[in-house]
Amino acid sequence: MAQKTAPDSTRRSERSRRAIYDAALALVGEVGYGKMTIEAIAARAGVGKQTIYRWWPSKSAVLLDAFLDLSEQASAELSAKAGLAEVATAIPDSGDLEADLKYVLRATVDEMTNPKFDAPARALAAEGVVNEQLGREFVEKLLEPQLQLYVDRLRAAQEQGQVAPHVDPRIALELWTGPLAQRWLQHTAPLGYEYTDTLVEYALYGIAPR
Repeated sequence: MAQKTAPDSTRRSERSRRAIYDAALALVGEVGYGKMTIEAIAARAGVGKQTIYRWWPSKSAVLLDAFLDLSEQASAELSAKAGLAEVATAIPDSGDLEADLKYVLRATVDEMTNPKFDAPARALAAEGVVNEQLGREFVEKLLEPQLQLYVDRLRAAQEQGQVAPHVDPRIALELWTGPLAQRWLQHTAPLGYEYTDTLVEYALYGIAPR
């Protein structure tokens, strides 16, 4: 008689977690954050709501983790397309700062204009304004690590003599990330490669006559 294999609780938990992530991301795009509930996530994922509450205290916490996971997957896919064996953990350094920044901002626009990312990102950004704890976690876990990549790349450019020594990288990066975020959040104008390329050129070379 064949011996039965005991259920793998770790694999079962991972399947449930993945189903919960998928459900939260789908629902926020379909009904919006305000109408999304733990009960709806549980029903969509095929789990009991007690399973969700065992891992997360609120729907915002579920959505944040789901979005972080989605971002990690996107990074892995982008690295694979670039032919990298491992997930890229830095902005490319080709020796040409302008080209590298344009490359990264174009990839950022691709993500911002992807409905799969847009709905949860907007929900988290908006909720983070009124939910201080979520806002801090959103910055700490998602935004700050991304901004640090720009800081590292700009410091490398300073060492190469491409950026003035007195420039504060943390302030400089806001010359392109700030306008891009504002246009995305407020829909003030379309997002596109021409726009991001121009942001990089204005930031690096200024707007005064050369």
